[in-house]
Amino acid sequence: MSSPTTEPSRVELDEFRAALRAWLPQNLDRRGSTAQPQKHSPEHISEHRAIQRRVFDGGYAGITWPSAYGGAGLTPAHQRVFDEEGAGFVTPDFGLLSITTFGSCVPTMLAHATPEYLRRHVPRVLRGEELWCQFFSEPAAGSDLAGIRTRARRQGEDWVLDGAKIWSSMAHLADWGMCLARTDVEVPKHQGLTWFAIPTDAEGLTVSRIRQITGESEFCEETIDAVVVPDSERIGEIDRGWGVTNTLLVFERGAGRPGGDEAPDDPGPLPADLVSAARRGGGLADATALSTIASVHAEDYAVRQLKARIAVMTRLGTVSPGVASYGKLAVAAATARRGRALMEVGGLGAVAWTRAESDGGQEAEGFLASKAPSIAGGTEQMQRNGVAERVLGLPREPAVDTDIPFRLIAERAREWTR
Repeated sequence: MSSPTTEPSRVELDEFRAALRAWLPQNLDRRGSTAQPQKHSPEHISEHRAIQRRVFDGGYAGITWPSAYGGAGLTPAHQRVFDEEGAGFVTPDFGLLSITTFGSCVPTMLAHATPEYLRRHVPRVLRGEELWCQFFSEPAAGSDLAGIRTRARRQGEDWVLDGAKIWSSMAHLADWGMCLARTDVEVPKHQGLTWFAIPTDAEGLTVSRIRQITGESEFCEETIDAVVVPDSERIGEIDRGWGVTNTLLVFERGAGRPGGDEAPDDPGPLPADLVSAARRGGGLADATALSTIASVHAEDYAVRQLKARIAVMTRLGTVSPGVASYGKLAVAAATARRGRALMEVGGLGAVAWTRAESDGGQEAEGFLASKAPSIAGGTEQMQRNGVAERVLGLPREPAVDTDIPFRLIAERAREWTR
């Protein structure tokens, strides 16, 4: 996917901002003016589909996406103006599905899918009619994505898929899944891979929610039992899916997302969650707690600036896509430290609360969830391997399964473990 390369003039942006300021209060609610349903519920998703449709009808959906597929065909600068002006209004929010749909899946499709495919799906996404998740990792293939075992066999003009996927964010509320499958077992594991689009209500597909340590169930596991997919729902070339995978991973790690290539010069206000935790824990007058809050605030700002710089360099093509791993590692480390900081400044209230406290347990939940970025989208260990090999040019670790046909890997594995 490419955005317009010509930077808009100040006059153009001012006109866009003025039109947006007139449109927003007439079409969207101000934040806090209406009660919001529970997030990540079917009711919340339904309400925000309607909001997405209003944004589309106003001409503000897919601001940087090509106009040929329903987008506005504008620049990242226009997207930043929308983000700034829309901050005080209730804009479409689909939770993690916002990230997978608008941040990863559709940008990857724009880079690899056929025009016919894009004309069929992208306008429906922009109207709020399609939300996408990723059928990516598998029970036996997480960080080693090239080791997936889900098979796709050609049957006339269709494909028949069998296998299993796991850790699919909010798949139970999605309409479609972008699924990686193996289409040739006679070639090495990084070859013979192909991407397909699967409707989540397809016959033979079962989506089951996974209860997490926080008590939430945002992740899902899928069984794929003879699911029939037309070849028209294929994304990219047959057996060339590893290139599509690399594109998706760059978007998933935040690099290359339109509008994400700049960060404010001003660090902004102190983190509200930490300030609130310290206030409840009686630590706002404590020098150590204040120092902890300030440190997290500074790190948050540094991470935003790092991610913005990576996005700029990636968009300009001056660095390897592997540089996106630096941003992923920074986010993982910062999130883990923030989780510990919540417990430190929250005091006793961070580990014990009464049922009457509506916001009780927020610090504990934040701490439990704080390790997720070190795993999701590729573990820290895999990110470091990627940086070492793809950015620094260090030699790869010895591997015995990259140059043999995939079907032989399981057989050889039994020999290797003897």
